[in-house]
Amino acid sequence: MAFVSETDKELMTNIEAAAETAVMQVAKVRAMIGRVIFGQEAVVDEALITLLAGGHGLLIGVPGLAKTRLVETLGTVLGLAEKRVQFTPDLMPADILGSEVLEEADNGKRAFRFIPGPVFCQLLMADEINRASPRTQSALLQAMQEQVVTIAGQHHPLPKPFQVLATQNPLEQEGTYPLPEAQLDRFLLQIDVDYPDREAERRMLVATTGGDETAIEAVMDAGQLLEIQKLIRHIPVGDSVVEAILTLVRNGRPEDSDLAGIREQVAWGPGPRASQAMMLAVRARALLDGRLAPSVDDVLALARPVLRHRMALTFAARADGITLAGVIDRLSEPLA
Repeated sequence: MAFVSETDKELMTNIEAAAETAVMQVAKVRAMIGRVIFGQEAVVDEALITLLAGGHGLLIGVPGLAKTRLVETLGTVLGLAEKRVQFTPDLMPADILGSEVLEEADNGKRAFRFIPGPVFCQLLMADEINRASPRTQSALLQAMQEQVVTIAGQHHPLPKPFQVLATQNPLEQEGTYPLPEAQLDRFLLQIDVDYPDREAERRMLVATTGGDETAIEAVMDAGQLLEIQKLIRHIPVGDSVVEAILTLVRNGRPEDSDLAGIREQVAWGPGPRASQAMMLAVRARALLDGRLAPSVDDVLALARPVLRHRMALTFAARADGITLAGVIDRLSEPLA
């Protein structure tokens, strides 16, 4: 029988009390978002998981599926300082990060002054991120990973929390620049946005074409979100869940996989950051669902959002009609 110290008991009691409060707060957030976003429950949940886990999200979907509306709504409901950058081919890194300007004082003395760019916010919407050049895309790398911006050798810390929700259109690929693997790996989840069902679209038609627009308000603030993000890192994860994460991720690597055919179908697989992303995401999903500890079911539910932007198929696999979603489902089979 394992010995549990009084300190451990007190810690668990504090975590449980904080989790109960967080669950109620998150429930209010979901209810408020549901007033303006219809029929996208899975997308909303995955976006909330991303923010609660302290990560960045990549939303992929055709135009008109309320991706922009979702990000704006999240910023309002969570009480975050939100800014939007429309990525275009002529966008420069300084347009995002900011730049130094030379100013002359009344006494004739000259000095450089840093003017912060739109990246200095708490929730940044990078709209159609793949339309900007690789040079501009890479400007976000340091900000997303280290939450700091370096201009002219000077480090400028970003506000806390700092999170990016980027959007991408999967249809029009002419004139776009695919995100490099290093940047894709910085996104905690890839959130695929599909068409709403018939009933949800009916509600949308009635609600959005009338004279009155549904009002939303903040039900949380940045400080409360930061507390939940800290709490999530203290939620206990059982050995069975840890082993499930390791099995899933390592089976996706051609050189390590125990599953037949993966070596021939997968060109490159997920790295350790995928395991880290899954550990945070399953905790956030458990909290979102009102549970204190994640389960293997959470790993199965998040396998696609965590892995689909961290793997690539071989040319032969694509020629044979094999899809990445199908491969990830195969990786999940030993866990079911």
